[in-house]
Amino acid sequence: MGRVSLYLRQLEAYLDQGLTTISSSQLGKPLGITDAQVRKDLAFFGQFGCPGIGYRADELSETLRRILGIDRDWPTALVGLGHLGQALSRYRGFANRRFQIVALFDNDPSKVGQVYDGLEVRPLDELCTTIAQRGVLLALLAVPAAAAQDVAEVLAAAGITGILNFAPRSLVVPARVSVVNVDLSVQLEHLAYKVQNTGPSGVSSALSS
Repeated sequence: MGRVSLYLRQLEAYLDQGLTTISSSQLGKPLGITDAQVRKDLAFFGQFGCPGIGYRADELSETLRRILGIDRDWPTALVGLGHLGQALSRYRGFANRRFQIVALFDNDPSKVGQVYDGLEVRPLDELCTTIAQRGVLLALLAVPAAAAQDVAEVLAAAGITGILNFAPRSLVVPARVSVVNVDLSVQLEHLAYKVQNTGPSGVSSALSS
């Protein structure tokens, strides 16, 4: 599913450039993905494009948005208004993908009652009521690692079915709750490894040894 998001972003870039029809090669090359892999990935969801002509960029873009579920609005809660949480509350990219942050929560008395981007931070004991009232299914979890599991359990009990977890720990939640972990330090470690193990030729020294 990660590649589908990449395809959609590339399609949108081509649409911004005024392209109306693109080939699998055009779609995959900027992403480092072969045209055969592009065709295989798209074929998993159905028949797209015409041989010798390619894909209609606008139609494929709409289809991929539907596949990803971003052809609808997703009311989203943000829990944790520390430095990271505040940055997430200001990120406009969520709204561009129809993820609307509609509720903010924190248990820090110095944060409760503050207003960020028009939303007032509420205490966690109001979470269940607010989520039910606003039809929230998704949550961004940006609390300290020590509190993440307890808060995740509260979110699950409140009816949240998807958690984007920025806390650097794994969560144990019911099977009906999907969790995606975003550990920024791990991503930096991956980047450091790639930089350290890539020689001037662009081929990993680890693979050539």
